[in-house]
Amino acid sequence: MSWFNGFETKTLAIDGQQVHVCTSATPQGNKPALVLLHGFPQSHVMWHPVAQALRDDFHLIIPDLRGYGRSTAPPPSDDHQQMSKRVMAKAVVQLADALGVDRFYLCGHDRGGRVAHRLALDHPSRVTALCVMDIAPTLDMYAATDMAFARAYYHWFHLIQPAPVPEQMIGGNPIPYLHAKLGGWGTGGISHIEPEALAVYEEAFTPTVIANMCEDYRASAGVDLDHDRESRAKGEKIRCDTLVLWGANGIVQRLFDPMTLWQAQCAGTVEGAALACGHFLPEEQPQACADALRAFMRGKD
Repeated sequence: MSWFNGFETKTLAIDGQQVHVCTSATPQGNKPALVLLHGFPQSHVMWHPVAQALRDDFHLIIPDLRGYGRSTAPPPSDDHQQMSKRVMAKAVVQLADALGVDRFYLCGHDRGGRVAHRLALDHPSRVTALCVMDIAPTLDMYAATDMAFARAYYHWFHLIQPAPVPEQMIGGNPIPYLHAKLGGWGTGGISHIEPEALAVYEEAFTPTVIANMCEDYRASAGVDLDHDRESRAKGEKIRCDTLVLWGANGIVQRLFDPMTLWQAQCAGTVEGAALACGHFLPEEQPQACADALRAFMRGKD
């Protein structure tokens, strides 16, 4: 798309599924690779303003997560393994392999942050440094659930209900629901979203993608928690240095202590900061995100 001038998009067949990815159009050269993973209910285009700010610093790899945007996912299964963070992380590693990239910097926002967390645990040799945006570890967030959290993150408990109830409820009026989610954790409705990005989100909010999103959350409330408990029982921690960013006006700031929680899960150094925004850091504060990523990631080789 012309909106992403200087980048190229392609769709690759990986492990029987289609993975849609946007990459820097210029040759990688000596630039380190940086993989950017989006969250719910978005796609790779959420990274557009950050990508434009970082295009001279990194070879950028920006996929649609499995089942989101234009990437596909297998049909649902009873255990929701097809949308587990372990499987979604493996798909990102396979994408890097297909693009000829061995080690990379990794940053994930929202659901992408949960995929990035699992990727750093399961594939530590691939990740040079990690950034997670506006999340605390999934296991800790569920363990701390109270009325305040349930009210703020009600979708965590709605989307995990058995199919097809949430799919049908959302599908009855999908665009207002999408706008509510995009504006519900920000600081100014959906004014922070570029019109081109909003059009992509709306086009991609199909019954199939809605079902995949529900499966993502069902996995997080089941098999992902099993994997997280297993990792903690084994003493597995993120080995690389980690940057934690969150919104000063968001739910994570209000209900959790993200630095303490992430320090407990990391063997490397942990740095962090709250940015002056709500949940959607890359779109509300793109320059601050780009500056933080550049300063933290460069020189970690």
